[in-house]
Amino acid sequence: GVSWTFSFLLCMCGNNMSAPVPVIIPAAKKATAAVIFLHGLGDTGHGWAEGLAAIKTSHVKYICPHAPIAPVTMNFRMSMSSWFDIIGLSVDSVEDEGGIKNAAENVKAMIDLEVKNGIPSHRIILGGFSQGGALSLYTALTTHQKLAGVIGLSCWLPLRNSFPEAAANSPNKDVHTLQCHGEADPLVPLTFGRLTADKVKTIINPNNVTFKSYAGMAHSSSPQEMMDVKQFIEKQLPPIN
Repeated sequence: GVSWTFSFLLCMCGNNMSAPVPVIIPAAKKATAAVIFLHGLGDTGHGWAEGLAAIKTSHVKYICPHAPIAPVTMNFRMSMSSWFDIIGLSVDSVEDEGGIKNAAENVKAMIDLEVKNGIPSHRIILGGFSQGGALSLYTALTTHQKLAGVIGLSCWLPLRNSFPEAAANSPNKDVHTLQCHGEADPLVPLTFGRLTADKVKTIINPNNVTFKSYAGMAHSSSPQEMMDVKQFIEKQLPPIN
């Protein structure tokens, strides 16, 4: 529709300073919890807002921000929406450390904004897909905000060699984490997902780390995965009477 085109135009000409307003799915009743969900490379918040709207829970507010537009090394320096630069997707690729840390600070600011709006951080789940999932894992492990849960779909852990030290004072040592991955993912191989879950288990309580893989699923989502996400959200963010 028109509004989608309009926000797409906003995205296209928006630079880091004027990032467009996130897509928000308000709670059907008073919001007592929130999910902040970060999209993948080259996407906008709209795609995941649609997916989350289909599994929404009445007391939860869903926030799907748009990444700023920037050149991405891996994609021949083409400009696209991206949370930080990606130089390559192999195990030994150089990582954009400054960009990753800067992006994590921006996500922490989004969480602070919700806290200011009356939703405590321990009632907020941080999640994302691919690059957005990577950023949500990194942010959850390095923030001083206590979170309700973390969702990482088809992703990896950035700056993995900085852990466990990077999470030394983390209040999220017991946070519940749901990681999901397609078994036929050609971009971020299933092995990366498994290795990431193993690494996360050395940083937080391993009993709280759930890893699920889906036969035949590529670098995308599936109805089964979305049901697993819905169940995780409902379990970690129960209604408050």
